[in-house]
This record gives sequence, structure tokens and C-alpha cells, in this order.
Amino acid sequence: MDRILVVDDDLGIQKQLKWSLSEYEVVFAEDRQSAINQLRRYEPKVVTLDLGLPPDPANASEGLAALEEILALSPQTKVIVVTGNNDKENALKAIALGAYDFYQKPIDSDTIQILINRAANLFDLELENRQLAKNTSSMSKIIGNSESIQLVSRKAEKIAQTDISTLLLGESGTGKEVFARSIHDHSLRKDKPFVAINCASIPENLLESELFGYEKGAFTGANKTTIGKIETAQGGTVFLDEIGDMPLGLQAKMLRFLQERVIERVGGRSEIPVDIRVICATHRNLQDMVTEQTFREDLFYRVGEIIISIPPLRERENDVILLAKTFLNQYNEEFGTKVKGLSDGAVKAMLQHRWNGNIRELQNKLKSAVILAEGSTIQADDLGLIVREDGDESVDSLNLREVRELAESRAIRRAYYQSEKNMSRTAELLGVTRPTLYSLIDKYHLDDIKTGA
Repeated sequence: MDRILVVDDDLGIQKQLKWSLSEYEVVFAEDRQSAINQLRRYEPKVVTLDLGLPPDPANASEGLAALEEILALSPQTKVIVVTGNNDKENALKAIALGAYDFYQKPIDSDTIQILINRAANLFDLELENRQLAKNTSSMSKIIGNSESIQLVSRKAEKIAQTDISTLLLGESGTGKEVFARSIHDHSLRKDKPFVAINCASIPENLLESELFGYEKGAFTGANKTTIGKIETAQGGTVFLDEIGDMPLGLQAKMLRFLQERVIERVGGRSEIPVDIRVICATHRNLQDMVTEQTFREDLFYRVGEIIISIPPLRERENDVILLAKTFLNQYNEEFGTKVKGLSDGAVKAMLQHRWNGNIRELQNKLKSAVILAEGSTIQADDLGLIVREDGDESVDSLNLREVRELAESRAIRRAYYQSEKNMSRTAELLGVTRPTLYSLIDKYHLDDIKTGA
């Protein structure tokens, strides 16, 4: 059972919390020193701390000192401070010192339980994030616990040791370049250059010389021989982002390079052998472009020997808060800010949002929120999001673990109907085995699927 430390010298409150928090192992302390002793002994996820501690319960200084000492010893512990009705000033001081939240007496069992549940779940999410960061065997910089992103990560890790041409598909902002870099970092070419080229951002008349380089005098202004991006990646990896935007005329030259592994600089006559790996990416539907004859069919099959589809963020509901916490820590370090976390309203708004701009949109909102936030926690307004009160489920009544389960059950239903009720195809879309799929259907009581409805 998860441990909760209650620091309060009121025996009545101790009994009340022990009874209402039956799903936790609750330990108690009545003063500052015993609180520190219990913290060291039990390492609780959450501490509820009455600021009015002896020897002078009317003065919050002892409670605030206890808070500072708790966070110094265990910064990851979530501390909920408990104050008197008219003690908002000290509550705000506690938040500024790093408390997770505050609660004003009298104690309401249901409300304090919701606060503790959310704090404990945030502790779990941050722990998972730290474990992911330390897991050197997983794909670097790819953060996520959802089944869809784990499946894609496993595929990427399998192909990393090969030189097979890889095509990454996905909406803009889903992290295609992060996957490409991770494949390179786990390959035998990791000590050689990784060169990224965005085919959509370079004007059509300059793209060929940017890729292949040019000889002196090849065109007006070509005052010296210049090596192209492909040649500079010798021995390493070239990442061609948005290859669907490559002009048709240049596609033929790219196909020859991929087949022969030689290039010719613009204005040059000699072939230059190049040993590189090629990873391509696009948000476009290349098969439709092949049908429309705007993308060469032979090039499509050459760049897509292995195709990996990266899911959009809206299909990775489990990962939104985990990613947000990662970016929050990153931007705190980058900008020297000290934003402590996300408010309940911010969490709710983020779980409701569609994230059409995917991870890039999430990054942008977190970056501006960290810089502009007025308080020590990010609010929904700081993110430019609105908390909706309508909908088929109330996030207020759910802890984060329940939100995950809700997201997973919805993902199963989505895959089931997307695959036209084919169980084998449903399992394939979800990246699980059929026995695992049936177990999940039973776990979430998806009776409509069990009966084939």
C-alpha cells in the first residue's frame, strides 16, 4: 500500500484521516522532529502537514520550518499543508516554498482524499518519468507509457542496428525527427554525423544544391566548390524531413542516389560514392501522391522499406501529463524559473484538449506558461486552455489512474470499430496479442465488444 504521512497533533483529525484513507498505509507524527523521523523511516509519497505545530500552534513558523526540512530531505514528496480558516497568507507562503497544495480547516474527508489521490498519482507519474530517463536501453528522448508509443519505440529499436531505409509517417509535430535521431543514436553509425534536411523549408531551386552540393562556376554566384548535406553526413545518417514536398524532377536524382549510393554535385561530372543511412519522414499520404503522380512510385518503395507510423498525441492520452511534466522541468532549467507543477484545472484542461498541433503544440503552451505564470503552479488560463464542464465523463471525479483506464477503454473501442470488428486486426492496431486484448476487454467490462455489438 502507498504510504501517507499525517503531521497533526489533533488526535481527532488523525482518527478521521486514518478512517477515510483506508486504501493507504497512514502513519502519523505530532511535531516537527517526529515528522522528520517518520519521513526518513517510511518515505511516504504524500505528507499532510498542519502548519500549526507545537510548541506554538498559533504560530505557523514551526510548520513552515518543517515543510522546508521535508522538501530538503525528499524533494519529490508531495506536501499538502493544512491551515486555519483565516490563514491564507501562510498557505501561500507554503506554496511558494514548494508545497503541492493547501487545504483550509475544517477537514472534509472526501475533499482531502481527492487532493491526496491526485498528489499520489502525480508522484507516480514523476517517478515513471525519472525511470524512463534512466533507462538507457530504451530509445533516447522518446517519452511515453502509452501502448501505441511503446509499440513504435520497439519497432524503431529493432531496425536501429540495420541500414534499411525507413519512412516515418505522422502528423506535423508528432516527433518524427526525435525518432529519427533515436534510431541514429542506437545504430552502428552513432559516432558519425546526423544531418537533418527539411525538404519543405528550402526553395525548390536551391534544394538540389543543398542536398548534393555544387562545383565552382556551376551557376551565377557559385564562387567556390561547396559540399552538400548528403556528403557532409559521410558514414552517418541523413534525415529527409517532409520528403513528400520534394519536387518531381529532384525525386529522380534522389532515387538514383539511393540505388547507387553515389552523387553528382551540381555542375559536376564525376560520381562521388557516399556511405550513409537514409531516414525519411512526411505528414503527407505518399500512396495517394503516387496515385496522383506527384510522387514517384519507385522512390516510395525505395524510401519505405520499413514504414513506421507515429501516433498523434490525441491517441496517446496517457502521455500528455507525463510529457507536460518533462517539458516543465526542461523549461524551468532553461529559463531559470521555479514553477512547481500543474494545477488540477490545468491537468483537466490538458486531458480534454484535442492537441491538433501534437507535441509541438504542447511544448509551445508549456514554454509560454512557464514564463508567464503568475503563481507557483500552472493554471489552465496560463496554457490558454478552457476547462469544459460538459462531456460524458467528469474528470473531477477521476484520479489520474482512472483517467488512464478510461483512455485505454476508449482506445480499444476505437480500434475495434476502425477494424470493422475484426479481433485480430484490433489487436494488431493496439500492438497487443489476442489473449491480451481479451483480458483488457474483460478488465474494462466492454460487453458490447464481447457480444460483437
